[in-house]
Amino acid sequence: MPEKETLERARHDKEEGKSASMQAGEFVREEIHHVREGKHGARSPQQAIAIGLSKARRAGVKLPPPAKGKASAHTRSKAAQDLRKGESLGKKRSSGKRASAVLSALKREKRSSASTAALSKQAGSSARKRGPAARKKSALKAAHTRQSVRKAA
Repeated sequence: MPEKETLERARHDKEEGKSASMQAGEFVREEIHHVREGKHGARSPQQAIAIGLSKARRAGVKLPPPAKGKASAHTRSKAAQDLRKGESLGKKRSSGKRASAVLSALKREKRSSASTAALSKQAGSSARKRGPAARKKSALKAAHTRQSVRKAA
């Protein structure tokens, strides 16, 4: 279950008219924090991100499943299932035995998957997939943000 603070942040993003991926980002952020503080681990940064996106969909964020060709059929069906779960009114909890089994499996995973270096590597590989134009746009936006921060200081 996501923390109240995360739900509140996501709700605030929605009210501001931000995209579903921005709203879901709050859940991913929470998951990265959980790994860093040692609540549980993750096999890779991608797994931590996937857990966050799943939580976001189940919390009601209208984040569509990945398009065909972007992810496996299993991943897409799981995302669609999470989305349906978030839209349904009756929130049926999973069994305690299953929840504790998942948590104990995650506790056995490494914590370094949420390190700055691992997340930086993941961001770089993700940017390379998007292509040079997207990378340039992102770099220009970052440079612009840095300038505005410097002026404010």
